[in-house]
Amino acid sequence: MADSPNFFTHFAVVPDPRVERGKKHLLIDILFIAVCTMICGGEGFSDMEDFGEAKEAWLRSLLELPNGIPSHDTFRRVFSLLNPQAFGECFIGWSQALHTATKGGVIALDGKSLRHSFNAATGQRALHLVSAWASANGVALGQLKVEGKANEITALPELLKLLDVKGRVVTIDAMGCQRELASQILRQGGDYLFCLKGNQESLHDEVQDFFEQAQAGEWQGVTHSSHETVEKDHGRIEIRRCWMVTEDATNWLERGDQWAGLASIAAIEAERRIGQKVTRATRYFISSLRGNVRQLAEAAREHWAIENSLHYVLDVTLNEDRSRIRTDHAPENLATLRRLALNMITQAKLPKASVRRRIKKAGWDNAYLEAILVN
Repeated sequence: MADSPNFFTHFAVVPDPRVERGKKHLLIDILFIAVCTMICGGEGFSDMEDFGEAKEAWLRSLLELPNGIPSHDTFRRVFSLLNPQAFGECFIGWSQALHTATKGGVIALDGKSLRHSFNAATGQRALHLVSAWASANGVALGQLKVEGKANEITALPELLKLLDVKGRVVTIDAMGCQRELASQILRQGGDYLFCLKGNQESLHDEVQDFFEQAQAGEWQGVTHSSHETVEKDHGRIEIRRCWMVTEDATNWLERGDQWAGLASIAAIEAERRIGQKVTRATRYFISSLRGNVRQLAEAAREHWAIENSLHYVLDVTLNEDRSRIRTDHAPENLATLRRLALNMITQAKLPKASVRRRIKKAGWDNAYLEAILVN
């Protein structure tokens, strides 16, 4: 592990919240044991203590452990007190160092609630986080806590400030479709692709009416480009059709000039066929992308990787939604820890295997665990 201190170099600067006289264990030792526990399928503070005791001989080859393995109470106290902003910024720095910059790559922003993190006795609401996901690399880039889903709008600009979006396409669902965010993304050197829904009702209706009329008139007088994909799997056929208009896009919209860098509008129809049953749904978008309909269609689809590859895995494999850790900063800090562990698991240069299989193997095989930690 001599050439692996990605983790140590980035997280050694996390401020220790404890008073000097109460420090029996090094903070970096506590953080390292905690993330290893998560990588091996552990979930809470008792798991961290049990993992440490079971792997003590291996851990002593990597850590100082001046007073042995910390107790579960020590883990609970540290993660309850740890400054989540400072811990989160270290995570973002580590994740962006891990993330290989790829021009044109997609960074998806979306929110997620931890359903069992509420505390009815104290009136504490369930923790809601806005996360950033680099779909091409499968890396969770960062997260910020917000006070409920309705306040995602206030957190998105702050999260964006912490991210390097230059040369990338930032995708946000309808909640984040805001003129200020469009301007910020462009200032930071990126492009935007915003889905339209009810929060921009007049804009959504305007774009929808435009595409419906253009299609009804067989695109007479409207310069456009299109892209279609067909996928077949287990008796199901999925067809995705994208139409993109870039020529004088802002002129088609009543308030198009109010959106910084607006260069295109798009409609994407998803058709699903299962036997004789056919369903269709159409979504509408505005974007700063110009001319490349395939890039726009792929970016729109890659946005949903944050649901399938991050949120779903966190809930189903790492049991995030079932976590009942609720004290002080602990829920937010453990959410960061899970994303840190998931990044390590998915980015490790190992033979291809599911996240669940890698977790099991890491718990059984110290060499395999070290391979995950080295990245």
